[in-house]
Amino acid sequence: METKIESLVHDWVYLPDISERWGVLVTEVRQMVKDHKLIAVRRGPNRSLQVPADFITDDGLVKHLPGTLTVLRDCRFTDEEILEWLFTEDPSLPGSPIQALRENRGTEVKRRAQAMSL
Repeated sequence: METKIESLVHDWVYLPDISERWGVLVTEVRQMVKDHKLIAVRRGPNRSLQVPADFITDDGLVKHLPGTLTVLRDCRFTDEEILEWLFTEDPSLPGSPIQALRENRGTEVKRRAQAMSL
């Protein structure tokens, strides 16, 4: 499963780098992970927590990401399945769901996520 995610997600960011970018304590970023507003994966030789770079902007989280994560978790998706879904191309969007979120098309993405629970 991890290799599939590695092939879909190309850029990753360490939690301390996110905290520095946003000007907050790293504990605040860790809390976002604990609160399921953000997904972090242990990667690399040190197995350090990293977040897909597409999840963040200079100002904070990508708009609608926390809500989308909640909908997908309510559908009983694992973190790996969520990452796979968010980064897989969907011709009906067009593009991937994370690309649509970054383009402020969150309503379309959440609608598709909700439809999967039916």
